[in-house]
Amino acid sequence: MSYLTEELVALGHDVTLFASGDSRSRARLIAPCARALGSSSASVIDPLPIHYLMLEDVYRRIDQFDLVHFHLEHLHFPLTRRHHPTSVTTVHGRLDLPYLSSLYDEYRDIPVVSISDAQREPLPQAAWLATVPHGIPLDLHREGDGGDYLVFLGRISPEKRIDRAIAIAEASGLKLKVAAKIDGIDAAYFKREIAPLMTKRCVEYLGEIDDDDKSELLRGARALVFPVDWPEPFGLVMVEAMACGTPVIAYRRGAVPEVIDDGITGFIVDDLDTATAAVGKLGELSRRAIRERFEARFSASAMARAYVDVYRGLIDARVSTPRLDQSVTLN
Repeated sequence: MSYLTEELVALGHDVTLFASGDSRSRARLIAPCARALGSSSASVIDPLPIHYLMLEDVYRRIDQFDLVHFHLEHLHFPLTRRHHPTSVTTVHGRLDLPYLSSLYDEYRDIPVVSISDAQREPLPQAAWLATVPHGIPLDLHREGDGGDYLVFLGRISPEKRIDRAIAIAEASGLKLKVAAKIDGIDAAYFKREIAPLMTKRCVEYLGEIDDDDKSELLRGARALVFPVDWPEPFGLVMVEAMACGTPVIAYRRGAVPEVIDDGITGFIVDDLDTATAAVGKLGELSRRAIRERFEARFSASAMARAYVDVYRGLIDARVSTPRLDQSVTLN
């Protein structure tokens, strides 16, 4: 959401951002809390009260905005139905969970945007307006020359399948550098199934890293390994790798075929054998071509322009004047 906000401001739109007080933005910032809820200093056990306060503030000011762009999944649906603002919601999470079908049966009137076509497949009844892929600033990462190791980046959790990544590295004879966090909910899984694998000679565990270290790690990698085993809604780390010119070896799940151009920006695989074979074919790919494909498909500016098209369509449907009055709020 941060990249979208800054790009909308750069395009000349009047943006109000509802976010934590430590957010850095050129938009007008309204903060329901001092620090990001995920930060170690926030000490927030239950984020719902903060979200309720934010929504109260949004609807207190609702007449100030031409359009409201929500990033709260479905939390705001009841209020949105009753206040009838011109709004759109980007859904970021997985949608194949059983209870969501009845929810979207009820709220067919709430306009939503998906981040991949695969993400929306479980809920065809939702009021889908568009699919807008994530984008990142062109200058956030730069192209690198690659190196002699594979990288796994993200979370250590059952659906991310780091065990597959370790098996690929071991079969390929390459080192696997792991830059990943372990959430509390996954601690038992890590201790039981993954910790023993992390002692293998091919594994180097780096823990959590910041954005600068992430960029350096990706630039120096021969490939990013993305062996997911769940209906991945998007997979931003694949785009970050592409921004560094680094190819991606990814399992064919969820949005992977929409993000990776097989044989150009990486290889889409189905099992350990095809993943290991893909490692051997990495030399056939051009890191320059990978970076160029990222620039063409996944820039933050392209994302922002796609959303402006969505905004215009909604506002044109609401009012007779076919123009966007350049006042947007995001939360």
